[in-house]
Amino acid sequence: MQENLSLYHIFYVTGKTGSISRAAKELYISQPAVSRAVQKLEHNLNTLLFKRNSRGVALTPDGKILFEKIQAAFELVDEGERAILHNGSRNVPQLRIGTSTTLCRYVLLPRLKPYILSHPQVRISISCQSTYQTLELLDEEKIDIGLIGRPHNLQGYYFRPVMTVSDTFVSTTQYLKNLQELYPGEPLFHNAVFMMLDEENISRQTINARMREHHMEPAHILEVSTMDLLIQFAETGLGIAGVVRQFVEPELKNGVLCEIPLDFDFPDREIGFVCKKKDRGLPLLQYFFPDI
Repeated sequence: MQENLSLYHIFYVTGKTGSISRAAKELYISQPAVSRAVQKLEHNLNTLLFKRNSRGVALTPDGKILFEKIQAAFELVDEGERAILHNGSRNVPQLRIGTSTTLCRYVLLPRLKPYILSHPQVRISISCQSTYQTLELLDEEKIDIGLIGRPHNLQGYYFRPVMTVSDTFVSTTQYLKNLQELYPGEPLFHNAVFMMLDEENISRQTINARMREHHMEPAHILEVSTMDLLIQFAETGLGIAGVVRQFVEPELKNGVLCEIPLDFDFPDREIGFVCKKKDRGLPLLQYFFPDI
């Protein structure tokens, strides 16, 4: 039974992630070890639990039945662990913040410094993900507050803007000069490499929508994981980067980067702190919502 518990746990994580590689990463074991454990459990139960597809693995009908049963068990274990951890730290105030990597770097950290000075007893944790994932974590009460770009739907949330930003395209002047020499008279969108954040990012979605409005479809797109890398890649001369203008003001002022002239502007967007409406009066959040 003890050995089977380990096999069931590996099966559970594989089913939850839908990928042997992601399961191996989460479990801190090798991919062959995950595969062997799944195969052994399949042998013990005399059935097939997974079938491979282009995106990883998917549960078979028998696999779904087993997964649903053990999911409840492992969720109860997680709940018990959280209860014990909470009980052990019940006298230590905790603030859980969710935001994107970009907003954490450029907006959150500068605002956390005075908070930490005035609340030295508070234990702070930060999770980084997209705006929509941050809102999901708020719904699931896995975080207390988020720093996000204002989404279209804020029903059930309280949002306090802290700054207004806008998007732009930047590159080095040398990169533009090279393009003009290589492709004289041709539109940038035909030949330039456009570097942007992934599709889940609100900044990327805003840029995509605006370009579609003006029937502009870049032929070459390079997705980059963080705003810092976008800026560094642009400075290196790898292409044209879609960035937040306010986050590259130093580079624009000193001439390291230049803005790409377009026939249109990108709309302003609000960045702000968000929480569930029922939580807006909590003492730990008053610093972020001083108007309450």
